[in-house]
Amino acid sequence: MNVLFIEDDPMNRRVVGDMLDVAGATMTGAESAEIGLKLIDENDYAIILVDLRMPGMDGITAIRHIRGRSDAKATLPIIVVTADTAIDLRERCLAEGADEVLFKPVAMDALFDAMGRILAKGSGDGMIG
Repeated sequence: MNVLFIEDDPMNRRVVGDMLDVAGATMTGAESAEIGLKLIDENDYAIILVDLRMPGMDGITAIRHIRGRSDAKATLPIIVVTADTAIDLRERCLAEGADEVLFKPVAMDALFDAMGRILAKGSGDGMIG
């Protein structure tokens, strides 16, 4: 399974990449939303993980871009991974089109549980590659 993680912090990308490696998934890291959106154009992913606070385009705007696509990639499952703990953040992210919100530091079991729930309900187009 290919996973895209849009996250500006290289250590966070490494930690999540190591977790996904344990599960046999392949992770591509994008250090900005702009790079992440370009990677979505060029590759197939089963799920997208996205941070909210990044220089340049933020995660909410990236989600809007993905959901606004006119192809099947508009329905890719998206999990927000954030350190932001605003009270209404979860609801805002879900309203913008995220499938799940996880708070940093992300535990491996929480990540795998969220991915499993989302993929099991078939919210994406099943692209694996």
